[in-house]
Amino acid sequence: MAKKPIIPEVVEDPSGWILDNSFAEFVLMHTNEIKYMAMLGYTFLHGCKVFKAIGAKAPFSYKFINMIMACTGGGIMVPIFINAVPVPLAQDAYPVAILTSFLLHTYFPILREVIELSPVFKAAVVFLYETMRAFVVCKFTAAAGAAIAPSDFAYPIFGPIFCGSIAGCGGAFLPLNKGLDPIKEKGLAPPMFSAFIGATFFHLFTTFATDVIYVQKKAKVMVAAFFIIYGMYVNGVFKGMTAKKAPVDSAKKEK
Repeated sequence: MAKKPIIPEVVEDPSGWILDNSFAEFVLMHTNEIKYMAMLGYTFLHGCKVFKAIGAKAPFSYKFINMIMACTGGGIMVPIFINAVPVPLAQDAYPVAILTSFLLHTYFPILREVIELSPVFKAAVVFLYETMRAFVVCKFTAAAGAAIAPSDFAYPIFGPIFCGSIAGCGGAFLPLNKGLDPIKEKGLAPPMFSAFIGATFFHLFTTFATDVIYVQKKAKVMVAAFFIIYGMYVNGVFKGMTAKKAPVDSAKKEK
């Protein structure tokens, strides 16, 4: 008798739509080109904050070191916590992206004005910035979860969340002589708040939603979507795109 053909079992994925779209393909950064693009947007927006805070008369080296710390603060601190190699030493593309953004801010300072005047350009930069930040937060939350041994519970709980939160906002506390000044007056800044929410969601979702297929990828997409929407709101992108220009007075127009 002829053997019956073995029909492979088809596994249904009710949440497969989270990954089956162009947005997910981009924020997961499957290609180096997307990753480099996101790195450039990430470092450029950090450069806007650094150059605005420091001033034009500061030495070249002081600006550059501050920009390195702002861009890779979490990538320096968290690897030290979990006994790994800091990002600036482990990934050569990061210093290249930082140097490129630094030169753009140094020799083309008008770009900082363009990002404030153009909602479309600002939205593109914020999108890349938050995409990269979500990638960093999820990466270090997962790395800390794997490196930290469980203690009182079956899984490490607070350690990975703490590391993921620092990964998304550690640059605000570097150099370390700043202490707690960044949160002294106004409390948690928006990047700190969103990093904590993102790290908490990613760690708890990937730990307990074990029946979800490709759980880490789906969690990354959801964290990236939250970061992007929240980042657009905080940076006034939605407000800038919906704001209407004031009508020009006809009498002034004739003059």
